[in-house]
Amino acid sequence: MNEKRVAELVKELLVEIGEDPEREGLQRTPSRMAQSLAFLTQGYDQCPERTVNEAIFAAEANNMIIARDIEVYSMCEHHMLPFYGRCHIGYIPRHKVLGVSKLARLVDIYARRLQIQERLTAEVASQISRSVDAQGVGVVMECRHLCMMMRGVEKQNSIMTTSTVLGSFHDNLETRTEFLDLISRKEL
Repeated sequence: MNEKRVAELVKELLVEIGEDPEREGLQRTPSRMAQSLAFLTQGYDQCPERTVNEAIFAAEANNMIIARDIEVYSMCEHHMLPFYGRCHIGYIPRHKVLGVSKLARLVDIYARRLQIQERLTAEVASQISRSVDAQGVGVVMECRHLCMMMRGVEKQNSIMTTSTVLGSFHDNLETRTEFLDLISRKEL
C-alpha cells in the first residue's frame, strides 16, 4: 500500500466531509490513518501457508484439539467499519498438529483484510484443514459489528455467530456436539 497516496486521499476526504485538514487536531490525521489502514489490512501481505508451515509437528494424537476465545478484530468490507469478538477453533488431527499460537496467527492473517464474518470463519477452517489434513475442523466466531451498532439499525447488543464445520465435525453429530459443548464452557 502506498501510504503517502492514501494520506493524500484521506486529506481529500476530510475536505469532502466539511473539515479543515489544516486544523491543529487534523494535521497529522491523514498519515496516522494511512498507517492505521496499513496495519489493519496487513493480512493481504501475509501468507497463511508460510506462517503455519513453520509450526506443523508430527503427532500421533487423534483427539480433539480446541483453542477458545481467540480475539478477532477485522473490518467489514461493506462499510469499512470494525467488527470484533472471539473465535473458537477445534480440530481432530491425523498425524500432524499445529503449534497453538499459529491458530491465533491464522485468525489474524485472515481478519486483517476487508472481510465478512461468514467468509472469515470459512477461510480459517479451510486453512487449518489443508495445513494438517485434519479429520475434522470446527470454527465458531461470535462478533459485534460497528456497522450494526453505530449506523443503520443501531442495535447495540447484537452479536453475530457464524460457524464452519468440515470433515468429521460436519459428518458426525457426536463430534460436532462435543465441540460445541467444549467451547461453551466458561471456566478456565
